[in-house]
Amino acid sequence: MIKAIRFAKPGGPEVLEYKDYDLPAPGPGQVQIRHTAIGVNFIDIYHRGGLYPLPMPSGLGSEAAGVIEQVGPGVTGFKAGERVGYCGGSIGSYAEANNVPADKVVRLPDGVSDEVAAASMLKGMTAQYLLRRTYHVKSGETIVFHSAAGGVGQIACQWAKHLGATVIGSTTSPDKVELARENGCAHVLNTRDAGWEKRVRELTGGAGVPVVYDSIGKDTFEASLDCLQQRGLMVSFGNSSGPVTPFPLGILATKGSLYVTRPTLAHYTRTAQELQETADDLFAVLKSGAVKVAINQRVPLKDAAKAQEALAAKKTTGATVLIP
Repeated sequence: MIKAIRFAKPGGPEVLEYKDYDLPAPGPGQVQIRHTAIGVNFIDIYHRGGLYPLPMPSGLGSEAAGVIEQVGPGVTGFKAGERVGYCGGSIGSYAEANNVPADKVVRLPDGVSDEVAAASMLKGMTAQYLLRRTYHVKSGETIVFHSAAGGVGQIACQWAKHLGATVIGSTTSPDKVELARENGCAHVLNTRDAGWEKRVRELTGGAGVPVVYDSIGKDTFEASLDCLQQRGLMVSFGNSSGPVTPFPLGILATKGSLYVTRPTLAHYTRTAQELQETADDLFAVLKSGAVKVAINQRVPLKDAAKAQEALAAKKTTGATVLIP
């Protein structure tokens, strides 16, 4: 028997219950992980509220770090006692322990704490595939990264600066301009200001940038196309302002034979090997100190509802972790 956050129907934070839960032994291909730190992400709120429906009743959360307690039938790559983490593959991380498919688990290296791993895997591996594979950012380039003060943005902008790029970040909050600068942005624009895309052209001597990373969607997509140089790449990896409005493909030709992609982490970590390699690249920049993760909220697991309320109300800074 373990303690876990469970809920029987979608709704607000009040539907979350901290209760006893009978976690079964790990099944074929699974490992059972005793959690030491649990990541809190916006997708958890979407799952709780029903935007992304889960079968009810359900646990919540998909990111955590800890130690393997049991290994299920058929698992050969892991053993009890290993430090590991995960950020997908099994809902139920808001708990003292969880059963997770072994091919969705990564080993944690010395030099990266459980708390940092739990706070950074989802956001950090997203930054990794965006900067290193969707478009391979090179030293001397200038890029645009929207929501620079957000969870992914803070890691990605530090990382891009470490790679030698000049980062033009964006925010919609004047209060977060300095935060974006502290996390690697040479310039910070407010996308609520009319003509912000013209400022990108000014900052690049009229040339534009080779890539724009956009998790905002509807509010920034079209103007972001005007930031791109010929044959530039628009990377749309989220839609916090709503889905991108459908547009005729001919616009891409008239704006410079542009490319557009809509990537997801799952498609860049299709195999256990890809997943571990992605995580290892993240862990390397964390260990080097080139990328730092600020864990500014540590909340007891039983108070998960309060943690989600604070996150939704934008009353948090940096990362939040739950402690079992």
